[in-house]
Amino acid sequence: MYSKDQASQLKQAFWTAFGQYMGAVLSAEGLRTNWINYKTGVKHIYFRMQADNKKASIAIEIAHPDAELQELFFEQFATYKAMLHSTLGEEWQWQLHSTDEYGKIVSRIYTELSPASIFQQEDWPKLISFFKPRIIALDEFWNDVKVAFEA
Repeated sequence: MYSKDQASQLKQAFWTAFGQYMGAVLSAEGLRTNWINYKTGVKHIYFRMQADNKKASIAIEIAHPDAELQELFFEQFATYKAMLHSTLGEEWQWQLHSTDEYGKIVSRIYTELSPASIFQQEDWPKLISFFKPRIIALDEFWNDVKVAFEA
């Protein structure tokens, strides 16, 4: 088991390595991008990559504080479901109104990799291979549909 400090250092080392690995990859618009803290440019819509000692996940997270507006965003994504899955090359799970680790109501469109541990450096290539094509595909998808969510 790792101390809180060791766990934090390992996570930071992984995300730093991932950021360096992705540094040369340009966005769908041909711009430099902070892939780890991807900015969708639309309030309450986030692209989240997470990893712990059991699994990794990548998600579109809708965190609007108004549950009805959150559901509207979710339904809007559903209209682009075929396009999203086509761009990703796989189908993701759709979850309306669940709670995040802070007890906040969120809706998520996500996929997971299990087993995988951010604390095992031998898993890092597997984690990078999981995150990289999916965050690039999300960027490509978002580049095509973002304008529909800005209104």
